[in-house]
Amino acid sequence: MEDVLDVYQQPYDPTCPVVTFDERPVQLVSETRTPIPAQPAQPAQPAQPAHSGQPERYDYEYKRQGTANLFEFFQPLVGWRHLKVTAHRTKIDFAHCMKDLVDVHFPDADLIKVVLDNLNTHTIAALYEAFEPAEALRIARKLEFHYTPKHGSWLNMTEIEFSILTRQVLDQRIPDLITLTQRVAHWEAQRNAACATISWRFTPETARTKLARLYPSV
Repeated sequence: MEDVLDVYQQPYDPTCPVVTFDERPVQLVSETRTPIPAQPAQPAQPAQPAHSGQPERYDYEYKRQGTANLFEFFQPLVGWRHLKVTAHRTKIDFAHCMKDLVDVHFPDADLIKVVLDNLNTHTIAALYEAFEPAEALRIARKLEFHYTPKHGSWLNMTEIEFSILTRQVLDQRIPDLITLTQRVAHWEAQRNAACATISWRFTPETARTKLARLYPSV
């Protein structure tokens, strides 16, 4: 735990960025009936009463359209994030995300410190399943993984990002991968333009006080 918290306290260094990474499934859902658009309020007119307006109405029935997966990179010290929509979550998908991180998002970095959950797909070995050994080693040399502890995924800042995304985007009915990609891209652009970040205040010192029961007695 303190390893992750220590990484969060490190100052900004463009040659050694700190990036959190996480993933989550998304249930795709379509409408069975066309929603009725919202109606704006209308002031009273001669011989016509005022109309208070009406919110959008949709049927409670829906149709499941399968699932999708969202990967997200988040750089808290800059307020930058990037989301990638995929049809599934495999070691190969993870490996390609790490390649994007190294080659597309941070090509000039000497080393990228990645905070991520300790899942069976989140390993350096995944790179060797997706790429030739020389390419896998090249990517691995640019990455330094810092895993959240068991039952400690709440230490991953990307989970907070996903919570915001869920409230602002994912609580709507999204029928397919194209729509999901468009909506999360719009959300990403808005958040990045605002340099929205997270005020993280949980430090190693705080952990030693609030979670003292988890530390061995010396």
